[in-house]
Amino acid sequence: YNTVFYFNLILGFALYIILFFAAPFISFFFKEPILINVTRVLGLVLIINAISIVQRTILIKAIDFKTQTKISLISSIISGIIGVFMAFLKFGIWSLVCQQILKQTLNTLFLWVFNRWRPAKEFSIQSFKELFGFGWKLLVSGLIDTIYRNIYYIIIGKFYTASQLGQYTRAEQFNNMFSSNLTSVVQRVSYPILSTIQDETDRLRLAYRRIVKTTMLITFAFMLGLAAVAKPLIILLIGIKWLPAVSFLQIICFAGMLYPLHAINLNILQVKGRSDLFLKLEIIKKIIAIIPIIIGIYYGIAFMLVGSVIISLISFLLNSFYSSNLIGYSTWLQIKDIFPAFFVSICVSGVMWSLTFLNLPVSITIIIQFLIGILMAIVIYETIKLPEYKEIKEMAIKTYKKNI
Repeated sequence: YNTVFYFNLILGFALYIILFFAAPFISFFFKEPILINVTRVLGLVLIINAISIVQRTILIKAIDFKTQTKISLISSIISGIIGVFMAFLKFGIWSLVCQQILKQTLNTLFLWVFNRWRPAKEFSIQSFKELFGFGWKLLVSGLIDTIYRNIYYIIIGKFYTASQLGQYTRAEQFNNMFSSNLTSVVQRVSYPILSTIQDETDRLRLAYRRIVKTTMLITFAFMLGLAAVAKPLIILLIGIKWLPAVSFLQIICFAGMLYPLHAINLNILQVKGRSDLFLKLEIIKKIIAIIPIIIGIYYGIAFMLVGSVIISLISFLLNSFYSSNLIGYSTWLQIKDIFPAFFVSICVSGVMWSLTFLNLPVSITIIIQFLIGILMAIVIYETIKLPEYKEIKEMAIKTYKKNI
C-alpha cells in the first residue's frame, strides 16, 4: 500500500506538470484561449485522485460499497449545489470547474476520514517490481481507453461546430448516467468477488455466468429504456433546443448497453493475472475503432456513432473469445444466456418508443412510457420465469424487508 501510494502520488504530479505545459497547445488546437487556465486548474484532479486511490482500493477489496456510496453521494450533492449556485451567479465555465475540483477533493477527504489506513515512510523496490510487472499493462490499457473515449470530443470539436459538440456532449452525459455507472459498479463488485475463487475454475465459471446474466438483464432494461424515452426526457429536462441530441443518445445507448459486458469479460483476464492479454486486446480494439472515427470526419457524427455500435459488438466478440479460453464459458453460450433479457427489453422498449408518436404532452408521455414499460417487463418475466429475473426480484424483496 505504501509503495503504491507514493508511486501514484509522484505519477500524479508528473502528469499534472505535463498537462500544465501542454495547456497552450490544447488551447491552440481548439482555438479557445480560456482552455489554458481551465486545463491547468482542472488538471489538479490528477493529484487529488492520486492521494485517494489506495483508500478507495482498500474499500473495494473489503467489498465495502456502502461507505463508497455514502462518500460519493455527499460529495456529489455538496459540489453540485455549489456548482449550480456559481452558475446562477454567472461564473460560467468556472462553475463547472469548481464543481469538479470540489467533488474530487471532498471524495478524497471523506475517503481518508472513513478509512483508517495511513501511509508509513517506506517504499519497497521488490513490491514495486511485482506490482508494476502486472500493473503497467493495465496502466497503458487504461490510458489508451481514456484517449479513445475522449477522441470523439476532440474530433467533433475540431471538425464540427460548437453546437454539434454540445448536442453530442449532452447525449453522452445522459448515456453515462446509466452505462458508465453500471459498468463501474460491475467492475468494482465483480473483481474482488471473482478474485477470491480465481483458482477454482468450476466455481469461477458459475459465478461469472450468474453475474453476466443478472447484470445484462438490468443493463438492457435501463439502456434500451433510455433510448425509448430519449425524446420526451431530453425535452422535459433540458428543453427543445437540445432535440438533435435525441438521435445521438439513441445510437449511443446501443453501444453503451454492452459496456458492462465488456467490463465483466475483461475482469476475468485480470482475475487470472493476464494483464498481457488485457493490453493486447485494448490495442487491437482501438486500432479497429479508428475506422468509424475516420468515417465520421467525412460523413457526419451519426455515421461515426453507428460505427461505434459495430465496434462495441466486435469488442464483445474479442473480449469473450479470450475470457472463454480461460474459464470455458464460450461466446456463443454468453449470447444464449443474455438473449432472453435482450429480446424482452427490445420488445418493451419498442412499445415505449412508439408512444412518442401520440403527440401527448412530454410529461404525460414519459409517465405513460415508464408505467407501461415496467408493467410489460414484469408481466413477461413473471410469465417466462427467467431465473435471473427471479434472483433480482428476491434480492430486491430481501433488501426492502431489511430496510423497513
